[in-house]
Amino acid sequence: MSPSTDALTARFAVAREIAEEAGSLALDYFRRRKDLTIEIKGGLQDVVSIADKNVETLIRDRLHTSFPEDGILGEEHGVEQGSSGFTWVVDPIDGTSAFVHGLPSWCVSIALLNDTDLVMGVIRVPCDDESFAAVKGGGATLNGEPLRLDSSRTLQNSLTGIGANHAVPAEMIGALIAGLMARGGNYIRTGSGAQMLASVAAGRLAGFYEPSMHAWDCLAGYCLVAEAGGSYRPFPVAGDAILDGGPVLAAGPGTFEDLSALATECERFLKS
Repeated sequence: MSPSTDALTARFAVAREIAEEAGSLALDYFRRRKDLTIEIKGGLQDVVSIADKNVETLIRDRLHTSFPEDGILGEEHGVEQGSSGFTWVVDPIDGTSAFVHGLPSWCVSIALLNDTDLVMGVIRVPCDDESFAAVKGGGATLNGEPLRLDSSRTLQNSLTGIGANHAVPAEMIGALIAGLMARGGNYIRTGSGAQMLASVAAGRLAGFYEPSMHAWDCLAGYCLVAEAGGSYRPFPVAGDAILDGGPVLAAGPGTFEDLSALATECERFLKS
């Protein structure tokens, strides 16, 4: 069932407020990062800080207060089922490795699903004082200014964001970069998939691809890209599939087909 306009409007307003507050808290931790407790999750490149946990707690507390019937899926504290049909998908600090090493390429990411329908995305980039926001059917904005993608942006005349992690064979990432450059393109990796997806929505990147990501990393950015006039590869969100993750690809209208073809080639490489 489609949500009412009032239900979405109320949640959109609150999500933007929470993203600002969470971003301010995360930025305060960033400035005091030498004092943070850092833990290793899955490997030496997979870290989490007390900032991640406390920022997610703040987001959850605010959502519980405003919409106690909604579900929440967060990177640090897992799943809480709701009864409203809405589920918030939260990454308190996407780009934690960049964060703990003093690089500004990290963000707060908040998405909203209505059952399996992606209806909202908000990304706050505190170090750049940038707020990206989109609601289904309502367009995407950056600091209140509308975003609309230009079809003249291609792999050849723009940068493409590439994501990598140790769940993906290094050889595949090498093949991906080689394939992109052989097509006349070039790439960038900032360390935050969510921020790079926001950059696609803003027209700063032609597209973004990462062979394996989680829902909390990509859904807000997907909503931004779609509402700015781009396209994205479907991501599994039904049932427990949302916990498994999968490949993430989004791009503007002049890039999506070419980037999809490149990704497909590399995925065949992974299976061979």
